[in-house]
Amino acid sequence: MGQEDDGGRMPEDLEAVLEAAEEAEQAEKGRYDAPPLPPALILGVVGLLCGFATIALVWLSERSCERFRDTTNCGALGLPLLVLIVVVTMVLGGLALSRLAMPHPKLIPFLGVAFMVALVIAFLTGHLDSPWILAVVPALTAITFLLADLVARLLERADA
Repeated sequence: MGQEDDGGRMPEDLEAVLEAAEEAEQAEKGRYDAPPLPPALILGVVGLLCGFATIALVWLSERSCERFRDTTNCGALGLPLLVLIVVVTMVLGGLALSRLAMPHPKLIPFLGVAFMVALVIAFLTGHLDSPWILAVVPALTAITFLLADLVARLLERADA
């Protein structure tokens, strides 16, 4: 007779159980509840982190080659190592953006890292030994992530 008195509404304890189940389902998906942040800020920070990850992975590969070959030149392994570094950076960026529930979590890191690599190869190849490159590559990656988001939104509009 309780449901007839409530006008067909669910009991309050059942609503709480359903809300808890929904929160558990969201936690299983790997998304976190957080205050809403501007998408540009999220993309910039993830871009910075991807830039630092790229620098760290390149540094580690150079140290590994130096340890095993007694030179920072990796020889024939250099190109496969760089491709692996680019792929790992793209995957890390995609994981971060998907965890933060950003749209296009795979396209933006792909384009952002690809744009960064293209710009580094085109304009910064002779300056890769400079200490200021530690700041330039992450900043450049943050900018290219924002540019990649713009390209992704333009592609989405073109599909509509």
